[in-house]
Amino acid sequence: MADLEQLVAQMEAGELPLEASVAAYKRGAELVRFCNAQLERVDQQVKMLEGDSLKPFNAASEGGE
Repeated sequence: MADLEQLVAQMEAGELPLEASVAAYKRGAELVRFCNAQLERVDQQVKMLEGDSLKPFNAASEGGE
């Protein structure tokens, strides 16, 4: 994720020449696919572990307030 953020920052700042921008875009797309696959994998693992007992997450109730 940090690599992706760095690529985006460089591209937004206009620090890269055209060729490097295209390469950075391709690398960024690969990183996005990787991150999405990882999230999907973890989501499937959680669903498998929790089964039908999944409940909506409520951050306020989890914070100990």
